[in-house]
Amino acid sequence: MTRSRFLHVPDARRVLMGRVRQAHTKPEVTVRRALHAKGYRFRLHRRDLPGSPDIVLPRHRMVIFVHGCFWHRHPGCRGASTPKTNSEYWVKKFIANVARDERTAEELVEAGWRVVVVWECETKCPDILESILAERLVDKV
Repeated sequence: MTRSRFLHVPDARRVLMGRVRQAHTKPEVTVRRALHAKGYRFRLHRRDLPGSPDIVLPRHRMVIFVHGCFWHRHPGCRGASTPKTNSEYWVKKFIANVARDERTAEELVEAGWRVVVVWECETKCPDILESILAERLVDKV
């Protein structure tokens, strides 16, 4: 790699990382459509709750987080790979993400909310998503 190409790598990485969305992602929209089809009504990204949950079902005092397998380290999922370059940075970042997720869930439970996590890989097949939502919401609602 020439020196001039090397200087552009940080800019390219910045652009790439800037395209990673935090809200209204494809998996999140998929879950919202499935919930709406089942008759659930909800609010989105309530900033007054810890962690600004992706989906909030106020009537049921339930929040749903739609986690990306890569960013939130879905256990046993092949989507939870670790980049080979700068892996020390990524490992620290992933550990901090998981710790923040746990703190947020604890705060919500202490405030009287039920917390449900739907993983990105679970949203790929509509039939699987429907059964997962039925299983996780029946116990909770």
